[in-house]
Amino acid sequence: MQPGLLTLVQWLSPAFPTGAFAYSHGLETAIADGRLTDAATVQDWLATVLHHGSGWQDAVLLARGLSGEDLDQLSDLAHALAGSAERLAETMDQGTAFARTAAHVTGLALPARPLPLAVAEAARPLEMPVAEAVALYLHAFASNLVTIAVRAIPLGQSQGQMILAALHPLVHSLAQRAASASLDDLASSAFAADLAAMAHETLQPRLFRT
Repeated sequence: MQPGLLTLVQWLSPAFPTGAFAYSHGLETAIADGRLTDAATVQDWLATVLHHGSGWQDAVLLARGLSGEDLDQLSDLAHALAGSAERLAETMDQGTAFARTAAHVTGLALPARPLPLAVAEAARPLEMPVAEAVALYLHAFASNLVTIAVRAIPLGQSQGQMILAALHPLVHSLAQRAASASLDDLASSAFAADLAAMAHETLQPRLFRT
């Protein structure tokens, strides 16, 4: 076992206080609009976000950060890639909370950054294999959105776990690709998810922050 594995699992677990449970990543809008109604539609939506949307963007940014690229420049790029005010708030709020808690735990000076880069900066000393770290990050990202769907549609707990299990092969393949990707490989074409995130800014009533 890699020495840093359990540390990274802890940092990416629901117990780590980033407030991820409060952010639906636009999922709440899609549920309110009737586009997500069951396990099949949720699984398809999440697969698209992971493969073609912010999941892939975060994976590449995290991989490049772990590989030693300049974190300030990557943070500026992450700001530019945020497709809406809520997407920017989501990554910055969680990244700030992550950095604050990780700094207390590690004693490192960790500035506020977008979430994938806050994780990259804290995790560099762990010397984890990049693909493994990215897979854990994407799994945590997907897990949080599954719990949102379980609560908001609602879905049964067993259905939620089946969705997450079905996404494992995709998470693995994306992590492998991201580990060797360059910034030239950054792209996003998850338009429905991006529009849902934008529409959430005026959604009423709403339970989640994004």
